Amino acid sequence: MSLPDFFFERVTSEIHQQMEGVLALADRLARHPLGADAQACVAGVSEAAACVRQILASTADLKDAATRGMAFEPAPKRLRDLADEIEARWGAKASKSGVTLLVSYDGAPEMTALIDPSRVIQAFDGFIAQALAGVRHGAVEATLRAHPSGDMVRLEGRVRGGGERNIGDALDIQEIEALFGLETALSVAVGRQIISALGGQVHTEDNAGAGETLVFEFTAPHAVESIGEEEAKNLHAPQRAAHILVVDDNATNRMVAQTLCEMFDCTSESAVDGVEALEAARTGRFDLILMDIKMPRMDGVTATHAIRALAGDAGLVPIIALTANADPEDAAGYLAAGMNGVVEKPMKPEHLLKALQDNLGGGKESVAA
Repeated sequence: MSLPDFFFERVTSEIHQQMEGVLALADRLARHPLGADAQACVAGVSEAAACVRQILASTADLKDAATRGMAFEPAPKRLRDLADEIEARWGAKASKSGVTLLVSYDGAPEMTALIDPSRVIQAFDGFIAQALAGVRHGAVEATLRAHPSGDMVRLEGRVRGGGERNIGDALDIQEIEALFGLETALSVAVGRQIISALGGQVHTEDNAGAGETLVFEFTAPHAVESIGEEEAKNLHAPQRAAHILVVDDNATNRMVAQTLCEMFDCTSESAVDGVEALEAARTGRFDLILMDIKMPRMDGVTATHAIRALAGDAGLVPIIALTANADPEDAAGYLAAGMNGVVEKPMKPEHLLKALQDNLGGGKESVAA
């Protein structure tokens, strides 16, 4: 970590800690019998401290997104529950501003997707905050729609504002700050970064009446349910966890692969292209590499050739191709390039598990099912 990064993290951490203390003290004061003016002052202190805390969190997220990439922690999530959490999070805030917030879910009642729920809520946070700031009265509508498509779910978030002030996706951060303030501008920027990192898009649509609707879309896999705990135990995989490098330029694909690795009690790290994969492989700390084929800067086949040229055990690490092009001719080409197997996208848990067992089995007790 560089010195500027070190001090940035130390300073932001210290400010965050102090703001938590201010909020705790304000909460304690609010429980005492105070006059109306004093209660208003305490509420103002709480609101200001919460604002500072949010600005710090958003700034840290944006810095991480620019330097290390947006981090995700995927988990199975029932989507109608996600909509309920958004309503609980924003309903009182909207009402306090004199605005009615209507949150709805459009999809199968039990639809479950493999997502990072907190990140999706963060995306809604930014866009709802922007819509509320642009509405002086009336209603803001937030909708989560789920469209199943094979093994994937296309998720569509819609935030409809009825105000006269623009909530468009074309506004830059300075314009949003000028209209709605720094906290909202940073929250919107984080929301855009999240959707971009998920391979999604953000756009606006004109409403039939006043205002606009901001729409964001991305795809996520159905939550993995095909291998239950008892079934997994019957697969007789070895017991010590392997450490796996997941290489893919698509954030959703990385999330899926890392979640499946975790399901099989393997630890993992990720890389976004062949250049990063080669640098990681040089360390020799991985038991296996899951390698996407089509990536910017350096593709998977080129990266495999480069890894195989490394000296010692680092050049011998098993490499499994992850690809949507897994017909026999393509698979033969990947094997000829030095890869040890092929797993077709979208990944099935049982297919990945077999590839792990085939390449980490025997005397190397690496995969726990």
